[in-house]
Amino acid sequence: MGTLFIRRLSRWQAETEREQLGDLYAAASRDDIPGAPPDRAAFLRRFVDFEVQQPDFDLVLAGDPQPAGYAYGFVAEQYGSWWPGFREEARDLPQLADSRRVFVVSGLLVHPRRRRQGLAGRLLRELLSRGTASVALALIEPDNVAGQTTAQSQGWSKSGQLTPVDGTPLGAWTIPLTGG
Repeated sequence: MGTLFIRRLSRWQAETEREQLGDLYAAASRDDIPGAPPDRAAFLRRFVDFEVQQPDFDLVLAGDPQPAGYAYGFVAEQYGSWWPGFREEARDLPQLADSRRVFVVSGLLVHPRRRRQGLAGRLLRELLSRGTASVALALIEPDNVAGQTTAQSQGWSKSGQLTPVDGTPLGAWTIPLTGG
């Protein structure tokens, strides 16, 4: 395996490289959920139609030169358009209540061939390195032990839960940011 390069993509570049991101998503999903077909099309719809359109969208991509992992997210204002998708509000979580701007880590993925090399942590650090929010938030499924372990090892703490209007509760993990 060659040297990994990490680069930040603009909103336009992220949309341009959506097919490669979709392929990476499908490759990683196949490995994560054996036997379950990855819903690449749903990922691409959500990514292009919703996530890339959010305020202050940011994405970092690792490659060798093939895509090896990504991390992306966006700023959610305290009373902005993202929060109505949940039964709870920002004020329900003390770590978020005092913050007017929250950086939501919406996607973090590493190709199976590049796992267990610290890439997820590198991607997260780079993604969060120049944010303007005072806190970052990641939603992790309760049965995603690997995700929770990674978050905890990177300094994140579980702050409660958020429940999507049409889904099951997700663990709300937060970390203070120095840029906000």
